[in-house]
Amino acid sequence: LRHGATLALANKESLVTAGPLLMAEAARHGARILPVDSEHSAVFQALVGEDMAAVERVIITASGGAFRDWPMERLAHATVAEASSHPNWAMGQRITIDSASMFNKALEVIETKEYFGIAPERIEVLVHPESLVHALVGFCDGALMAHLGAPDMRHAIGYALNWPERAELPVARLDLAQIGALSFRAPDPGRYPALRLAREVMAMGGTA
Repeated sequence: LRHGATLALANKESLVTAGPLLMAEAARHGARILPVDSEHSAVFQALVGEDMAAVERVIITASGGAFRDWPMERLAHATVAEASSHPNWAMGQRITIDSASMFNKALEVIETKEYFGIAPERIEVLVHPESLVHALVGFCDGALMAHLGAPDMRHAIGYALNWPERAELPVARLDLAQIGALSFRAPDPGRYPALRLAREVMAMGGTA
């Protein structure tokens, strides 16, 4: 960043723990940070050519993880192996387990605030079991811009590496007629307490 370079940021932890410092350093040296997290890449793409003053809200989606449909009383008996199985994405074990508890999504809410400068109360999370809509941006005229794609990290990685151009990528093309329907629901705060924790941390501010 101190060389004024363009950085494809492939982790969320740096923004979560030191977002104000990182973004200030980039601004100070004329550097650019491109998000590689699929949700934040989706928001970034939806905002191309848009005025941030016209943005009312940002919605990031979550599959709900391995336990999204489990009875609550069963969660206390979940095993590591069960938590390590993601319904849609192929990911490492730690992030898969963090997805089961939505701790990963809680970090992404903070990442959204730090990267885009969006007020916490304007950041929403929706459970979207199909994992095809990665994020949505709502504007002051009522329009809702959605980014769709197969659950494949090559989308976000390829976009960052080829930015500001688009290049052909070896990823699946969605057949919306075959998919038929997309579903969304609000996350259960009792099932996913990490989301509440993220709100509390953002309210504290700084590098809390």
